[in-house]
Amino acid sequence: MNTPVWIKPALWGAAGGAAAAIVIGFAWGGWVTGGTAGDMETASAEAAVVQVLTPLCLAKAELEPEKLEPLKAESSWKRDDFVIEAGWVDNVSEKYQSEVATSCAETLIEGMKTD
Repeated sequence: MNTPVWIKPALWGAAGGAAAAIVIGFAWGGWVTGGTAGDMETASAEAAVVQVLTPLCLAKAELEPEKLEPLKAESSWKRDDFVIEAGWVDNVSEKYQSEVATSCAETLIEGMKTD
């Protein structure tokens, strides 16, 4: 069987083009593996939970204005513990308490700076 001369270069070109498309797609095209997509989905869901529960913490904090100044005096890396001890995140699952407390404390401190 006689194969045309152009077949071998065409196959090499197709293979090279496919390899280049894969490299470019993953490096610059935003392609990710299934595992990475799952990790991104989990992180996004957890961020959404924190975003939804933070206003509940803020509402509880506003009911106790006498605790806002001590919160501001607390060091930034201990503010989440302060919020948890104050009971402002008692209605939040333990899995998310620390993240919600941190978000709540940051929002409260930021609000005190603008006042």
